[in-house]
Amino acid sequence: MTRRVRLAFRIGYLGDHFHGSQIQPDVITVQSELIRVMRSLNWISPEDNGLLILSSRTDAGVHVRINGGTVEIDEELWLSVGRRKFVRAIDDRLPKQLALLDVHRVEEGWNARLALHRCYRYRLECLEGWEKPELNEFNEILECFIGTYDARNFAKMEPHRNPERTIVDCKPWIVDNRIVGFEITGYAFLWNQVRRTAFAIHRALLGEITVQDIRKAIQEPETEVDFGVAPPEWLVLWNIEWDILPTLPLQGRDIVFSTPPTAEMVERTMMKRWRYACGQEMKAMLQNEWAVLGILPSPYIDQKKDAEEILKSSQSDDFPSKLKKTDHNNSTVI
Repeated sequence: MTRRVRLAFRIGYLGDHFHGSQIQPDVITVQSELIRVMRSLNWISPEDNGLLILSSRTDAGVHVRINGGTVEIDEELWLSVGRRKFVRAIDDRLPKQLALLDVHRVEEGWNARLALHRCYRYRLECLEGWEKPELNEFNEILECFIGTYDARNFAKMEPHRNPERTIVDCKPWIVDNRIVGFEITGYAFLWNQVRRTAFAIHRALLGEITVQDIRKAIQEPETEVDFGVAPPEWLVLWNIEWDILPTLPLQGRDIVFSTPPTAEMVERTMMKRWRYACGQEMKAMLQNEWAVLGILPSPYIDQKKDAEEILKSSQSDDFPSKLKKTDHNNSTVI
């Protein structure tokens, strides 16, 4: 039997180009695109689709700066390709809305879904009725969501899911010294939890609900409350941290966001055009981040790492004998 290796990879993508992250029949998703490209390279077979797993599920429209996953391929292939050529071969064949950032070999039982924490950012200023809040008022609302609690009133609950979640931080997202939204960090999130949290925050700022209403929804989860769901296009899965993968910068480039239009009478059409521009800014922000995060190892470092892996693997009885004669200096660059 051919030996396999498990690889951990990190990706980013523009959510409005995909029908979510998880594979679905007859539509383009992030997972289906990764599988399509790897199958076109003959790196996985149709029977191997289940060997490619993503860390975090995202809905259609939700942007992602960093997500991750695992895939299993033949060890012989991995040792002949290496990290640099693996990333370049796949990324060159992906749509421009999906970026493969890096890849690392991990232990067989390593699970990408067991992250240290996940961080989301939501650009609240693009929602209807937004007015820049006072910082103290804003922090009072955000602090309601920090802690360990039953979050069912801020999620779309799935059967048999534990509603208890831990939020370790919730703070303003500030760009150019102005509040544009919020950043929330936790170990794991329920379906729609961040978008429902975002809309509750927005409604509290508008005066439609109070801080006491939010606290009661958290403290009394058995009493059903629905504060609504914020739209997906202003949400970004910003970062995921794992135990053994190298830490990536929390921000690679300065973010440039335009300010809302100001006039004695701001027309609805003016706001519509500004929000359209904001949508393009979100995408430009992510493409610029990936341009910094996608640094690949130099060919020399990659070949040195390959040689170390070959030496380690060659000690096993089922190591392919032909690889013992591999000349990595004559490898084809993909």
